[in-house]
Order: sequence, then structure tokens, then C-alpha cells
Amino acid sequence: MSEQVILALSTCPDETSARRIAQILVTEGLAACVNRIGAMASTYLWQGELRDESEILLLMKTTAAGLPALQARLTAIHPYELPEFVAIPIVGGSAGYMAWVRSAIRITGT
Repeated sequence: MSEQVILALSTCPDETSARRIAQILVTEGLAACVNRIGAMASTYLWQGELRDESEILLLMKTTAAGLPALQARLTAIHPYELPEFVAIPIVGGSAGYMAWVRSAIRITGT
């Protein structure tokens, strides 16, 4: 079976950090593509305080094998103390696009 393609999600406080993170992850071969979706509002509790913040949503395409390295790198370069990181397996899609994602991911140390 082919390598599972994964959609990973995270949020950033602003476009500058979102663009920087996206460029690093794609350049380093940890994500085939990172979409940045702006004009999003998040409401959450953080350290006992209700927050309502503007954020940028990152949609990162990677593989199951690349997911641990993507998460580690995102955590290392992210401005948040505890960045959101959620991963969803992609169960369908264009065969050509899935093959492209798989070919773009470069995993070191394997």
C-alpha cells in the first residue's frame, strides 16, 4: 500500500509567522504544501483566561512517515508556547496529487 497522506493543521498569531513557518516546512521537505487561511477567529481558554484572538490557519500536507518530523520542526519554530497540531488522514483524493505529496516529502535519518 502507498504511504498514507496526512493533512495537519495548526494556527499562527499573524501572517508574518504563518508565512515564515510555511516556507521553512516546504523548503525542508516536511510539507508538500502549506495553505494559509486568514481572517479566522479562535475562542479558547488558556491558563484560566478566556481568549478571543485572530489567527491564521495552516493546512499542511505531508505523509504518515513525515508527520513526526513535521510536528517536531513546527513546535521548534512556532511562536506559541503550545502550538496547535492536529493530524487527519486523507482517505481519498486525486491519485496524481497524492503521488505529488508523497514525492515532495523528504525524511532524513531513515
